[in-house]
Order: sequence, then structure tokens, then C-alpha cells
Amino acid sequence: MKHELSFRCALPNGIHARPAGHLEKACQPFQCQITLINHRNGNRGNAKSVLALVGTDTLLHDDCTLLFDGADSTEALATLQHYITDVFPYCDEALALASEDDAVVLPQSLTRLTPTLLHGTRLAHGIGHGTLVNFQHVDLVRFSTAAQGDEYARFTDAHQTVNANLTQAIAQANAHEKAILDAHLAMLQDSTLVDGVTALLATHSTADAILAIVEQLSAQLQQSASVYLRERVLDIRDVATQLLMAAYPHVTCQREFALTEPSLVIASDLTPSQFLGLDKTLLQGLILTQAGSTSHTVILARAFNIPTLSGIALSECMNALNTPVYIDTQLGIMAIQANEGVQRYFNRALLLKKQQQTRQHAFALQPARTQDGHSLEVAANIASTLEAEAAFNQGAEGIGLFRTEMLFMDRPQAPNENEQVQHYRDVLQAANGKPVIIRTMDIGGDKPIEYLNLPEENNPFLGYRAVRIYPQFLPLFHTQLRAILRASVHGNAKVMIPMIHSIEEIRWVKDQIAIVKAELDKAGIAYDASLPVGIMVEVPSVAFIIDQFCQEVDFFSIGSNDMTQYLLAVDRDNAQVASLYNSLSPAFLRMLDQVVSTAHQHGRWIGLCGELGADTHVLPLLVGAGLDEISMSTPKIAATKTALREMDFSQCQHLFEQACQCATIADVDTLLEQAQREQASKPLLDIECVFTEATFASKEEAIQALVGNLGVTGRANDIYKLEDDIWAREAVFSTGLGHGFAIPHTKSANIAHSSISIAKLSSPIDWQSDSGEVDFIIMLTLNHEQGDQHMRIFSSLARKLIHPSFRDSLKACDSGDAVIALLQQELPL
Repeated sequence: MKHELSFRCALPNGIHARPAGHLEKACQPFQCQITLINHRNGNRGNAKSVLALVGTDTLLHDDCTLLFDGADSTEALATLQHYITDVFPYCDEALALASEDDAVVLPQSLTRLTPTLLHGTRLAHGIGHGTLVNFQHVDLVRFSTAAQGDEYARFTDAHQTVNANLTQAIAQANAHEKAILDAHLAMLQDSTLVDGVTALLATHSTADAILAIVEQLSAQLQQSASVYLRERVLDIRDVATQLLMAAYPHVTCQREFALTEPSLVIASDLTPSQFLGLDKTLLQGLILTQAGSTSHTVILARAFNIPTLSGIALSECMNALNTPVYIDTQLGIMAIQANEGVQRYFNRALLLKKQQQTRQHAFALQPARTQDGHSLEVAANIASTLEAEAAFNQGAEGIGLFRTEMLFMDRPQAPNENEQVQHYRDVLQAANGKPVIIRTMDIGGDKPIEYLNLPEENNPFLGYRAVRIYPQFLPLFHTQLRAILRASVHGNAKVMIPMIHSIEEIRWVKDQIAIVKAELDKAGIAYDASLPVGIMVEVPSVAFIIDQFCQEVDFFSIGSNDMTQYLLAVDRDNAQVASLYNSLSPAFLRMLDQVVSTAHQHGRWIGLCGELGADTHVLPLLVGAGLDEISMSTPKIAATKTALREMDFSQCQHLFEQACQCATIADVDTLLEQAQREQASKPLLDIECVFTEATFASKEEAIQALVGNLGVTGRANDIYKLEDDIWAREAVFSTGLGHGFAIPHTKSANIAHSSISIAKLSSPIDWQSDSGEVDFIIMLTLNHEQGDQHMRIFSSLARKLIHPSFRDSLKACDSGDAVIALLQQELPL
């Protein structure tokens, strides 16, 4: 029986190794032959082979057909039809590419120092300093001279060794490493590679057979129109290198390449496994002469925060090998043969970067509270165990939503009890006592599971999903409950049930929990007998009987995404009505008020676990509503905590009361905008912008340091553009006023909070030939909202500095606070 399935490729990067691995796994269970045809180029490939699929050179929007030929082709068609439509388009995502849209304007604080710069393509942002070393590659061709023996045994042993090594590495890998290592394992196990090499072993050595197949596959990929697919050649070479080194260990007994000091590594290419083998504590930067932004090595470099450039040839920097160099990938440069001024520039840039990281890290790890001391727990939403550690490192005070359904997806069968216990236990242990809300599987709707064979529905969001499917799949639900209860002894766990709409439902769930507890008691298995049970508040009916639910459950979490769409009867994924989806609707705000106040009246904890919590525009309303917790994606935690620190709880309460009385969404928006305008900005004069006993060696370093500090303290929108504005004013006339004083100044759109920066130098520096040396700098950076204030301050300051008594008073100040007090007394601020 033959069948066909036509589709258009919706993968942003085409069918490369990772999505090919997904498709290959979906096809493997069937006996029939499944072939993919790419109609753009006529290429065909075995859909049960990762490498054959990659070799079809299938790109985004290519028209394709899957051909099924064999006894079970009808079953395969039915399964793959659903898979291609509902799963395959989402098994990959667009990669973050290096943006070269904006021309890089190098800061004059660097260019005025006559640096020797090499320009490259920005791939992973950061600043690094170390000795430039050339990576020594393994020459694959030299393996072809190895002596022959039992080649079948040699290849089989090597294949088993690499398979075991990759499997072990995957078990210990983080999320970024795992995705790439999984792709390498799929390549290693691929029939195109294994069968191809095996077929040649009768007449070739293992080395020659591997090299022949690698050349064949590489040539196929090199012809691709996709840069992304062409870059997969490096992954094939990586797998081949591992096979050859395992097959001929005596050939590779030479000293392994290793870093011995802080280094920047330059390489014509670097495979992912070679990158993973480098000591990340010593690796300060990468220059990959041929890599593109979608290279797996570059993806790993971003994950490890290693600054990376490409497009710089080894021949350009031969003289710099084994000497100290600097890299700034935000500017797209590597500095070689740096003079003293250039060294000071980069050392200052590194210091500013460290200060910014320290400030952000310290702030993120502080308790989340308003400026008047009101606490609001800020937690993370996660979908996998791997996300937990990063969430807590970035300041999460708990896990507000662990989406366990992700453990059940993209696999041929459900995870067993022990596997689930391990996942839940790992998150609880990473939390180290912080609360973890584990939501039971929210399957169905937008999250279909192939092996459950759920019926297709016209409106799955309102249909058979979440708690509604539990009675049909009771063993599956009991297994998850058992796993959660068993894991609960390892931390502060809570269990939450999704899509509850009635008291009857939650009572049924509690009965099932009691049954599972009894089974565990009978088996003598430990669990937390007082495990809190809560529900998602996402169905509007719950809001009207929230007082009754308070008698049944221990806590609530409002699912703002679903609650908004259900309350307003708006499908947020329907472009024609998406504009109606808005959580600032007065109806939603009044519902929020009722649910939170009623829960608190009954002594129940209540949070909100939608991305609404990360919207700093809406945050004052959520604070004012009195929520106990908000949870969001991990990258938004630090910004939310920062915004929270600038709010006053009583003012937020008043604002929320006003918003609930608004008639329209526009009225709520206007109210929020007015409140934000009235919110106090950072003070013009502040100790965070004062340097005492500064050790600047030049005018360039002084301006770099003062402007850079505005970036660290969150006062500047763009430090490079702001610095350019300062130098533009210097080009018109010198801001050195004589008597050791300089007043660089600008009125700029690149300053977020108008600021006066002050530097009292330990030693004078040359400012400009006509103004002599300077040892006291007052820099004015005001935004456009200040009108002509910057010129009024500049004029007043210049007049004051004419008088020796004022100059002497400033220089006599023994602290930053004393300088600020004097200026506040003397200037029209």
C-alpha cells in the first residue's frame, strides 16, 4: 500500500540535525519505507535517517512530500499526518542571529588612543582579555595511514565507545549542551553513516571508510543554499573525529590541546565537542575565522557567555599569537599590540562590565519588596528540570509554575513513575527549601499528546483538556500523583490542578490523592502527608464561588493568560480578535480584586502565574491588588525586582482601587501613564555618580569611566551614543575652564535619568592644550525633558568657579556627600 503526505516546511532553519532527529524518531516505529521529497530541488532522503533528511537541503517554505510504501503505510500516514501538522513545526526555533543592522560607532575614548584593531563579525557579546592562542586541529587525513586489521571489530568497538561517551555526556549536560549532543548522537546512530561505513569495510580500512562517508555527506551539505545547513558539516566532522580517535587511540596519544592561562582562542573552525573540552574558567574569548552565527559551537559560546567573533583570519594576527590581546564583541573588535592607553581603556571596560554584573546579580538575589517594605514573592515559570538552577541563580524566590506536561510531550510514551520522581526531586533540591508549585499535566487543547489519541476538537481550549481527561487516563494521573508525593520529601512542594471549574471536580481530585496516599502508606513509601493542594484560577466560574473553594484547597494561582481569554471570550491566537485580548480590562481587574480579597479573607495564599506578572507597565496594579506572588520566565525576574523597588505599596493600592473604577481599557492605560510620570526619577545628584580619588590617566579614560558608570547605574539608555554626544560638544569648544576644573556636558536623548557626575582626581590629567591640566571634573548629562536646565546649571557653575573660594571649597570636600551638599547649596537644581 502506497500513500503520500504533502506539506510545506515551517521550520525557521529548515530540516537540520535536531528536527531531522525528531522526524526520524517519529518514522522509526513503522516497517514501511518512508521517503521525503523536496520539490524545490528534487532531493530525496530516507525519513528514517537523520543524515539523509539533512541531505535533502530542505529550507523554510519548501514544498515537500512524504512517500509511504509498505504494509503499515496507512497507520504511518495517520500518525505522521498529525505529527507533521501539530508537532514538527514546533520542534525547532529561530536562532538569535548576530545583528549587524546598526553600524558600530567606536567610542572616541578608544579611537583617540591610536589602537591597532582587527574588525570581525559579532557572534556572542562580551569583553575578554587573555593570551591569543591558536587551536591545534586534529588532521583527519593522517588516520588513513593507520595499519589495517579486523576493521569490522575496530569500527564496532569505536562506535560503541563514542555512543557510550555521548550518552554519558548527555546525562550530565545542561539544556544547551544536551540539544547539540543529542543531535550528534543521532548522527552517530544514523543508518546512512553506519551502513555507509560498514559497506566499505570489506575493501577499506575503518579510517578510509569513515573519511569517505564524511566527504560524501559534507559535499552534499556544502551544496545547500542554507548557511545553517552548510555549517552542519562541522558537526559531521566532529562525530567522525570522535570515531577515528576511538578507533585509533595510538594515533592520538600526542598531548591534548589545553589552556594553561586566561586565553583567547583563534581557530579556523572548532567543533562543539572541542569547545566543550576547553577549560571555561580560562577561556576568555573565541575568534572563529569561518564560523557563522548559527554554528553549534557559537550557540554553545553564547550559552557559556564566551565573547565570540568571526571573520578575522589567522594571517591577520600571526604577530599577536602568544601575546596579550583584548576582544570586545559588542563593538566587533580585537585589539592587538595594545599600548598603555589602550590597555587602560579595556581594563576600565572590563571593570565596568564586572560592576554591572555584580550590581545586577546582587540586586536580583535581594528579597523582592517595594521601597516601603511590602514583600511580593517573585518566582519563575519553568517547563523542565534544566531551567531550575538558572532560575534560582537569577533571583527566583520559588517556582510559581512547573509545567509538567512538557515531560510527557515529544516522546512515544509517557514517562514512568521513577523518571518523573527524578525530575520533580531535582527541581525541589535545586530550590533548596524555596516553594515549588508542581502543576499536574495540562494535556490537550494546544498541547496534544500523540500516544493518548485524544479526539480532534473544533475548540480544544474549551474542550477535553487538563483535569477533564484525568478520569479517562486514571492510571496516568495516579502515576503522576505518586511521583509528586514521593518527590515531596525532598523539598517544599505544592501540587496544583489546572482547569478546575467546579467544587465537584476538586473533590474528585482530592479523592484520587487520598487513594494514592493510601497505596503509598501500604507500601511503606515516604511522602509529605501535608502536601498543599491548590488550583489554577483560570475558568471564570471559579471566581464567583472562590469562597467555596477556600474550604477545599490550600492555595490559588491565577492563570492570567487563560483567564483573560475566557473572561473576555477572546481567542488570543486569533489575529482577527487578538486586539480585544487585554488584561487591563476593568472586568479582569474587578475579577482580580474579588478573587484576591476573598482568598485573603479566608487565609488563603494567592499568586499569579502568567507573563502579565512580568509586564512592568501593569506591575503597580498587581502590587496594589495584594497578590502574594507573581511568577514569570526567568530572564524577566531581575527587571521585575528592580521595578518593584521603586514602587510604594500604599500608592499602588490606591492606583488599583482607581483602576477598578475605570470604565474602559483606555482609561486604565491613561491612569497608569499618569502614575508613571509622577513616579520619582533618580536624583540629579547622587553618591553613585561621585568618584573620589579617581585614578584616571587621561581625558579619554575620564569620559569613558563617567559615562560608563551611568550605564552601570541604569541612568543611560546607550553609553556609546551618550559618549558620542559628550565628544561632539568637546569638538565645538573645550569644556576645560582652567584652575583645574572641567565641565563636560550634553543634552541627550541617550540619558534616561538626568545626572551630574563628579570626579575628584588623585593626580591631574591633560584636558586640552588651551585649558591646561584638570583634577576636578563635573559632567552634566541631562535629558530633553529638562528643557534648558543643563545650560542654566552650566552657566551658574562656570560663574561660581571664577571665585577661588568656591573652587577651594569644592577641592576641600573630604567625601562625596560633602561635594553633593555644597553643589545643592550653590546651584539652581
